[in-house]
Amino acid sequence: MNKVNFTKVKKAVIPAAGLGTRFFPATKTIPKEMLPIVDKPTILYVIEEAMQAGIEDIILIQGRGKNAIEDFFDVSYELEDKLLKEGKGHVLESIQKIRSSVNIISLRQKAALGLGHAVRCAKPVVGKDPFCVLLGDEITITNQRSENVTGFLCDQYEKTGASSVWVLPVDVKETHKYGIVDLGVQQSDLSSGKKVLSVVEKPSSDTAPSTWALPGRYVFNAEIFNFLDQTKPGKNGEIQLSDAMNDLAKKIDLNAYSFKARRYDAGDKLGFLIANIDLALEREDLKADLLSFLRTKV
Repeated sequence: MNKVNFTKVKKAVIPAAGLGTRFFPATKTIPKEMLPIVDKPTILYVIEEAMQAGIEDIILIQGRGKNAIEDFFDVSYELEDKLLKEGKGHVLESIQKIRSSVNIISLRQKAALGLGHAVRCAKPVVGKDPFCVLLGDEITITNQRSENVTGFLCDQYEKTGASSVWVLPVDVKETHKYGIVDLGVQQSDLSSGKKVLSVVEKPSSDTAPSTWALPGRYVFNAEIFNFLDQTKPGKNGEIQLSDAMNDLAKKIDLNAYSFKARRYDAGDKLGFLIANIDLALEREDLKADLLSFLRTKV
């Protein structure tokens, strides 16, 4: 049987319109996505992951007061000229690579009406193309840096044509923090994928259908927009992406995959601190001094 080739995924949506209340007052004037992990803003890690996966168009869904994210990718002539003259041009490499490799498209979410609404805002740009969704405060790191979660999901979509999500096992006591997938039976390995039967948003430990959680990496075909259009507002008047995914799973197809990667919830205070320490310990210029300091505290 000949292999079926589906459309490659070239577009990514990064919802970045949240108010960042967990980091208030720091986020009163600074978007949480711009808070630094060592010396790079959180969102830069996310965009670099998308680029590595072959994404060409990155659609930022932003809210009021998030102009700093757009400004970050603009040319700052005076600063960049100064760095070049001082022989520090290497610090500009990551930003310059983004400018030359991808299109950054900014859309406004005019009201904070939920993750589902944020994704729906991208429809005029995404159109009928498949696309991935990467949450702007979730960082994933792989030991094999030539591969990443988004690239893996895009590969699965191109093989199957079915919307695909990354899932991670969590402690049963933590299910109330995540969207949880129902796979029929609990499985220990999903590297080959498994059809999702339903998606439950933040279930209690005694009602969770599994311990496989959705940590913020998805690939959808455009059919998800039809379900988002039909999704009614829930708690706080928000449109939940998980509700639309639940309908997609039941009426068409949604596959769940595991993939080995470190994940940091940089939108959480403890997760943010752990990410800074963990990634700083991978830096040769910081590792020794940071370890020495940490030993004085342990």
